Amino acid sequence: MVLEASLVVKLVLLLLLGFSVFSWAIIIYKYRFMARLEKQNELFLRAMANGDARGILAQARHLEASPIASVYKSVFPESVSAGRLRRAIDRQEVTETEKIEKYVHFLATTGSTTPFIGLFGTVWGIMTAFRGMGLQGSASLAVVAPGIAEALITTAFGLVAAIPAVIAYNYYLGRTRRAIQQMESATPEIEALLTGKER
Repeated sequence: MVLEASLVVKLVLLLLLGFSVFSWAIIIYKYRFMARLEKQNELFLRAMANGDARGILAQARHLEASPIASVYKSVFPESVSAGRLRRAIDRQEVTETEKIEKYVHFLATTGSTTPFIGLFGTVWGIMTAFRGMGLQGSASLAVVAPGIAEALITTAFGLVAAIPAVIAYNYYLGRTRRAIQQMESATPEIEALLTGKER
C-alpha cells in the first residue's frame, strides 16, 4: 500500500518516519544520559558530605555528567569572592539546566505535531478517493478503497510516531525536573562550603 500510494502520501510518511526515528534516538540517548547523571549526582553528594573542599574538587573532576559537580567546578577557583559566588552559581545553573533539558522538547513537538501531519495525509487520501469516484463515475469499493487505505496508513503512522514521544516526554520531564531541583537544593551547600573555605 505504501509503494502504491501517491507522492504526497509518500512524502507525509517519510516525514513521519523521520520524526519517529529522531524521537527513538532521543529516547535512548536521554535514558542513558539521565541514568549516568543521577548516578554521578549521588556520588558527588556523598563526596560533599564526607570530604573537604579540595577533595570534593578532585571527585568532581571525574564526574562530568553531574550538574552539581559542574556547578562546583565552575565556582571553585580560589580567586572567587563571596560577593560574586552567588552570581557565578546562578549562571552555571542556567547552563546545566539547558543541558539537562536538551532534546526533551523535540519529543513534545513530535507528540503534538505528528498526529496533524498524519491527519493531513488522511485528508489527502480521502480527496484522492473522491477524485477517483469522480473520474470513474462510480462509488464502488474498488474505486474508493485505495484512497481510504492511504488515509488510514498516514493516520496510523502519525499515531505510531506520536504515542511513544508523548509517553517519553512525560517520563523525562519528571526526571529532568527532579535533577534540576536536586541541583538547586545542593547549591546552597556549595555556597556555604566555599564561603567557609574563604573565611
